[in-house]
Amino acid sequence: MSILFTPFKLGNLQLRNRFVFSACEDNLASEDGAVTESTLKKNATLARGEVGLIISSHMAVHPSGRTRIHQTGIYADNMIAGLKALARSVHEHEGKIIFQLGHSGAPDKSNTGGQKPADSYAVNSMNEDNLSPYFNHREDSWGGCEENRFRLLKEIILAVKNVLPAGMPLLVKLNSNDYTRTQGITPSLAVDYAKRLADIKIDGLEISCGTTALSPWHVCRGDIPIQEILAMYDPPARPQIETALKKMQEAVRFAEGYNLEATQMIRPVMGEIPLFAVGGWRNVSSMENAVQSGYTDLISMCRPLIREPRLVRRIREGKTSASSCTNCNKCYMSVRKGIPLRCYSKGLPQ
Repeated sequence: MSILFTPFKLGNLQLRNRFVFSACEDNLASEDGAVTESTLKKNATLARGEVGLIISSHMAVHPSGRTRIHQTGIYADNMIAGLKALARSVHEHEGKIIFQLGHSGAPDKSNTGGQKPADSYAVNSMNEDNLSPYFNHREDSWGGCEENRFRLLKEIILAVKNVLPAGMPLLVKLNSNDYTRTQGITPSLAVDYAKRLADIKIDGLEISCGTTALSPWHVCRGDIPIQEILAMYDPPARPQIETALKKMQEAVRFAEGYNLEATQMIRPVMGEIPLFAVGGWRNVSSMENAVQSGYTDLISMCRPLIREPRLVRRIREGKTSASSCTNCNKCYMSVRKGIPLRCYSKGLPQ
């Protein structure tokens, strides 16, 4: 049996295999952030497809922290019934689900009903990339050095751990490289943050890269859907944007397991804490090698499972040895356009 189909334990959570659906916004919630039938169907389909662990779409912890009109919320009691139904939709098919929590911080929320932070301190303290020197310019106890920049995340983790039921895993997603114009988080700095996370005993760490605001195509390497992007702008602005996007394309060419090198750097400081490498997994042989070599414990994927929600089952059944995802990134553009997340390799709706 492939190592990818060996069970794995996160806290008290027993996973049936090493495959993880990495969180991605899906524009499936209602306008007030509630779970919908579409949300339940998406996650049930992934569980039926035998994904070991589903990490939910990015859930807003406060109305002011919403990134999109149809983003799922987890900030009011009337949302509890829907969130319970979401968990049941996965458990009914022997899957496991973890909710990814966040606050969007600085990005413009003019189309979400959220509020912009009132001042620069609020921007820096609430930004979802708050660990990064590129974003955090504070000089008080919440900035100015790595220990202070890390403090907000540390305090959040300790507060969450204080109320979590015993054995319920607490995971963190860590950016290993901002790819910003001036230095932000780098792989060596990510190692430092990872060691600090290990010291406060989190239950798992997912390694990613890029920022949705300033380096989005590093997050999802592959093609930049230039024509689809240009269609969102007025004609006079298109030539300059097209030139910039074509110049950027070479820097974000697709590579298999493109966060694995950073994950290997982080591995020695994590002890027994599990690592998840996300980004660019397409071939089963590459996934098996990464796990067998001890570089990562779990394989996180998003775009392949958007295209083929039953991919894991097909791999187990020997029906495929690779994802058919073409890295066109039109699914990523669907999130930007505010339409439901799915594979749009044949073209986005006009």
